[in-house]
Amino acid sequence: MKPNYLILVVEDDDSDFFLLERAFRKNNIQNPIVRVKDGLEGLHYLQGSGDYTDREKFPFPDVIILDLKTPRMSGMELLAWIRDHPDCRVIPTVIMSSSQQDVDVSRAYELGANTYFVKPTTFEDLIQLTNTIQDYWRRGAKPSSSKKPR
Repeated sequence: MKPNYLILVVEDDDSDFFLLERAFRKNNIQNPIVRVKDGLEGLHYLQGSGDYTDREKFPFPDVIILDLKTPRMSGMELLAWIRDHPDCRVIPTVIMSSSQQDVDVSRAYELGANTYFVKPTTFEDLIQLTNTIQDYWRRGAKPSSSKKPR
């Protein structure tokens, strides 16, 4: 995986996103991060549609960090869409949700999530988790794709 890969974060909560971004920076992770506020906006980003047609400005993501509980289109619905689109299915997708329910964890994996993390309750734990995520995906290899999903 390229060292400066783009991270797409699907997160509706401003505070959660602020802390996540801050934790990445605290770990000196300088990767570009694009945030969308719900699953529907994430879908548009992945399709390169609506406000996201310019792939120079909005490049195809290399990793997705996805909250499951978002308005308009849930993270589960976006995961199902990703699973059904081969160009997106190869994008490593990390769930970061406050839900610890077995039904949510199981369903996320069934829909193709690569890993599932419960949102940490302390900033220190979030710093440690973002470091773990960064290290894991930086070392991992995946097919490259810059195609627009069909």
